[in-house]
Amino acid sequence: MAKKRVFTSFDFDHDADLKTLLAEQAKKPDSPFDFTDSSIKEPMTGNWKEKVRTRIKSTDLVIVICGEHTDTAAGVSAELAIAQENKMRYFLLRGRADKTCKKPKAAKYTDTINPWTWESLKKLI
Repeated sequence: MAKKRVFTSFDFDHDADLKTLLAEQAKKPDSPFDFTDSSIKEPMTGNWKEKVRTRIKSTDLVIVICGEHTDTAAGVSAELAIAQENKMRYFLLRGRADKTCKKPKAAKYTDTINPWTWESLKKLI
């Protein structure tokens, strides 16, 4: 079975450590996904949404890592909206088990924040 290519959306200012953790999990021998860092490492100006759209469309699904401030992270909300517009499969992942994690503004009312365990991650993918 081919590994899924994922785009990871996260709050760059508060949750970059979580992206690193997900990248490490992708290296596990039984990982069902490949991780490529698709982060835009420049200010959100100009045509950044088109760059993100191209990167999202080149993947199989989008993982949105939710943290304490995800509801105020405009970039995460924009990335999720792009995924929704392109009818991409996505899910929300609880980034911090001991904190109150919040959905991005673009999340649907019915979207749930899934627990981040290795077994649940493999099932979601």
